[in-house]
Amino acid sequence: VQIPRDVTRTLRTAAHIERVSVAAEGPANFDLAALCELTWRPTLGGEPVSVEELAQLAEARRPLVYLRGEWVVADPRLLEKLKQRRQLTTGEALAAALAEDSTHTGWLDSSEEFEFGPQLVAMVQTLRSFQQDSTQEAPSLLEATLRPYQLRGLTWLKRMADSRLGGVLADDMGLGKTIQVIALHLLRVAEGNNGRMLVVCPATLVSNWEREFARFAPTVTVARYHGLDRSIIEAKKAQVVVTTYGIVRRDAETLAEVEWDIVIADEAQQVKNPASGTARALRTIESSVRFGLTGTPVENRLGDLWALLDWTTPTLLGSQESFRQHVAVPVERDRDGETLERFGRVIAPFVLRRRKIDPDIAPDLPPKTETDHPVALTAEQAGLYRAAVDKALSDIAEAEGIRRRGLVLKLLTELKQICNHPAHFLNQQGPLAGRSGKMELADELLTAISDAGDSTLIFTQFVEMGHLLTRRLGELGLSSGFLHGSLTLAHRGRLVDDFQSGGFQNFVVSLKAGGTGLNLTAATHVIHYDRWWNPAVENQASDRAWRIGQDRPVQIHRLISDGTLEERIATVLAEKLALAEAAVGTGEAWLTELTDNDLRTLLTLGGD
Repeated sequence: VQIPRDVTRTLRTAAHIERVSVAAEGPANFDLAALCELTWRPTLGGEPVSVEELAQLAEARRPLVYLRGEWVVADPRLLEKLKQRRQLTTGEALAAALAEDSTHTGWLDSSEEFEFGPQLVAMVQTLRSFQQDSTQEAPSLLEATLRPYQLRGLTWLKRMADSRLGGVLADDMGLGKTIQVIALHLLRVAEGNNGRMLVVCPATLVSNWEREFARFAPTVTVARYHGLDRSIIEAKKAQVVVTTYGIVRRDAETLAEVEWDIVIADEAQQVKNPASGTARALRTIESSVRFGLTGTPVENRLGDLWALLDWTTPTLLGSQESFRQHVAVPVERDRDGETLERFGRVIAPFVLRRRKIDPDIAPDLPPKTETDHPVALTAEQAGLYRAAVDKALSDIAEAEGIRRRGLVLKLLTELKQICNHPAHFLNQQGPLAGRSGKMELADELLTAISDAGDSTLIFTQFVEMGHLLTRRLGELGLSSGFLHGSLTLAHRGRLVDDFQSGGFQNFVVSLKAGGTGLNLTAATHVIHYDRWWNPAVENQASDRAWRIGQDRPVQIHRLISDGTLEERIATVLAEKLALAEAAVGTGEAWLTELTDNDLRTLLTLGGD
């Protein structure tokens, strides 16, 4: 029997989610591990179906039932479904509620419409109010005046800590994340919490945290847990303990014995790989609340942010595989703007992001000028470049899979070295003058800047090139220092202090060792000698000078070899930077997937 659709109504279901384990009051209401119950509610024409009507439908045992004066299609499978119940975490339910889309349920791996109980709705409203609130006063023991946006940040940190939720403070580099955390610690201690804070950071920043606490909160006792003579017994005597990611990897069990109030992961992109030993070790250290600090919450791909939030606020974004399937792939591969918007609504309460270009922040910073300097290769560089490309492309054409990708990355490294200086590629100590277009321009820039009495940061991703630059500065009679990963913490600290006090004018810095966290406001010029090809990483490095505390204009200089892959990549990066803001990856791996023809077009030497 065929029945016209317009003379029947279809019974539908909606998934209703309600808290089933809620404390009477207090922060426990935000326990994301607490359970919610998902039940199915039948509706007919948008109106709920009563228990009596549902029983009538179930007893009829036929697909068509006359109900409320009209024929209703009653699918037996649907009636069976109404008996099902499912438990899920509050984190999963909260994410779905924050998405504000009752028809999209990727967060819960379902395809039903959702209704949210009043407690979940209230949680959403409360969370969204945290970032707009700036009512928290700075602690009386803080020896600094917080700017308005820093007070808003402190208020958000305080509300999230009180609710035991945690989150990611993702202010741009140089906007004072450290001082906001210091103020939070003082507030927690004043309110009677044990206040014990563990700060985990890269080795280069240990001294910086000690200096900042001594400057802004001298009443706080700070201990360094680092070095061969480190002692957890001594560390326990301090209110704040500063350690490194490397030590956490080795001593996680020892550090986990301490009852921590707050654990801070500074430069938290260090734990973007959840399977790494560092990330796994960090998860074993319990605390009342966790915060990640980073100026680049998405450094390469959306999974970076999943890893951070899964540490600070577990269960919110579900499993890694579910997140990849429902969020990362649609956004990164398919450029799905709707999914990106929903994701933004879910994470908004848990990620506080302020940019230097924001209207209420920009007046606090001096102007920044960015300039790309095209430089010509010397004849020696051009010959080496062409020979390297010709040889490598023939090898790449015959290779497949991981070997092909390895050959491409090896070639990219060699071409960068050739563009830097032939001595870098050939592993020579010199001579340095007259062989590299980049070095010739760097000579001019650094001499002019030094003659004007200003200071410069020179970033390179290669330690070998850093040594060559330092040697060349000496040949020019210019004072310099070189910060790289092989130096001890004490040596790094002395170099930073010496540069900041005017001890030398030109600071060569290894991008990996000193591209994040440091305050180097003595510099008014930044030179990127070679390109990292990840705009987020380059901007972090530039922000060592262009940050709160800088009172003079800052000039950023990028040296780009004309007619080479550096020039072509610079064009691509300008496009990728915009995509990075929408959480799209910007590493170098994409280059390894190019076809042989596209790779040849990208790498072949152009111009004359």
